[in-house]
Amino acid sequence: MTAGRHLRDWVRADFGVDLASVDAVSHGADVAAQLWRAVAADGTPYAVKLTGGGTTAGLLVTAHLAELGVDGVAAPVRSRDGHLWTERAGRRLSVAPWVSDAQALAGGMSAAHWRSFGALLSAAHATVVTGELADVLPREDHTHDGLASLVRDLDARLHESPDGADDVTRAVADAWCAGADRVALVLAQADRLGAALRGRDARHVVCHGDPHLGNLLVGDGGAVWLVDWDDAVLAPPERDLMFVVGGLPGFAPVDAQQRAWFFEGYAGEELDQDRLVYYRSVRALVDAADWAAQAADPDSRTDDERARALTIVRGVLAPDGLVELALAPPE
Repeated sequence: MTAGRHLRDWVRADFGVDLASVDAVSHGADVAAQLWRAVAADGTPYAVKLTGGGTTAGLLVTAHLAELGVDGVAAPVRSRDGHLWTERAGRRLSVAPWVSDAQALAGGMSAAHWRSFGALLSAAHATVVTGELADVLPREDHTHDGLASLVRDLDARLHESPDGADDVTRAVADAWCAGADRVALVLAQADRLGAALRGRDARHVVCHGDPHLGNLLVGDGGAVWLVDWDDAVLAPPERDLMFVVGGLPGFAPVDAQQRAWFFEGYAGEELDQDRLVYYRSVRALVDAADWAAQAADPDSRTDDERARALTIVRGVLAPDGLVELALAPPE
């Protein structure tokens, strides 16, 4: 039985949806997830996702926001027995409407799209957290011990230049070692700010956790949809707003005019610059370390995956990359 037939059988059995076709979709950095664009027999398109990582928080959050009528959030399709997901082979299977083929990352974001994006995040941040959501949503505590250990271990490994390493491993080691001093400064900055912020009160809201333009879809008339809520978290608003104030250079940059349009929709908020710098520092470390680890892993990554990871590492560590932005003075 083909993988596509197997998936169609799962979706029919669990969700009562008959799929006529399924096509795999490249889905960013989440190696624990698989995504398909599927079309039902009646022509309705769906996003079908199978994941073994993260928590169920994203599905619960999107269902809750959609029930509240928040524009730009696609509610998951419920299973035959009323659940937001089912378990298959130790992984979660979920189905949601496929709302648009147009990624904001590809360009075409108008002023109306930016305002809608701001209004969407503003509505999410204003959401009252119910008991169920409070139980399942991770809560930001401004610690990053696991990430710090990964960065330090990776730094030691890549500085060793092991004998017999292939070309990609040597290339990522060269890129890492050239930027290692800057990475160390970012880690020290995150350590210092994290310690300070743990003792500072803050308003915790429902955050998407990763609202860059690669997770934003656009439609006619300024319509937008924010997808991939797998990193949903209770955190200060800056956790999300960091992606707009500065953006992700080389991948999803945001200029001053776009930022102004966004905050017209968001309705403004006084931002804590320390939190913005902290979250940007953590994101820079995550992008540098996770992609470097993938590029240096010949055993469980394809050649194409490793080449893509190497390109991203070089961009993150470039003079105009995210590591440098994390070290720049706040605007």
